[in-house]
Amino acid sequence: KEGTDDCWRVEDGLLTLNHEYKGGGDLVTNKVYENYILNLEWKISRAGNSGILINVQEGSQFPKTYISGPEMQVLDNKDASDNKKDTHLAGSLYDLVSCNPEFVHPAGEWNKVKIRQKDGHLTFWINTHEVVDIQIGSPEWNNLVANSKFGHGEKYTKYFGKFLKGHIALQDHGHRVWFRNIQIREL
Repeated sequence: KEGTDDCWRVEDGLLTLNHEYKGGGDLVTNKVYENYILNLEWKISRAGNSGILINVQEGSQFPKTYISGPEMQVLDNKDASDNKKDTHLAGSLYDLVSCNPEFVHPAGEWNKVKIRQKDGHLTFWINTHEVVDIQIGSPEWNNLVANSKFGHGEKYTKYFGKFLKGHIALQDHGHRVWFRNIQIREL
């Protein structure tokens, strides 16, 4: 996305969002992915919020990655302002499926993530614990989306969760976040 050159940088071998630069934008892969395994590690600053988004579409109708892309939440579960709902906590499929907060390490500590998507079957792991296992487009999926914030408003209902392939994005939510050991293997 536009503006990321000043915002995202590599420091000591870690991909980081520069906390001094505001509004840089999400970091989005050039390539589109459909069937893959994504492994990475993240840590978040105190009160921080970020995310890992998948199946992100680009174009004028998608000015933000979250309009089309489901997200694994990256969050300081203790001090972030978006910690009021179980489905908003770290490791969760944001606003759809909650992650047990006991599986997530606190702010300032590394968390290991694995995201697998194969023919629309989506699975999340955090620190070796499977936390999400769902089929995109299934009745269960459609029910979860309809009863979430993504089930309301034209910008979401038309596009959110409808795609089985797309870009992968690391979210700029205005907080310091670090990523390392990022690996994508196509299936």
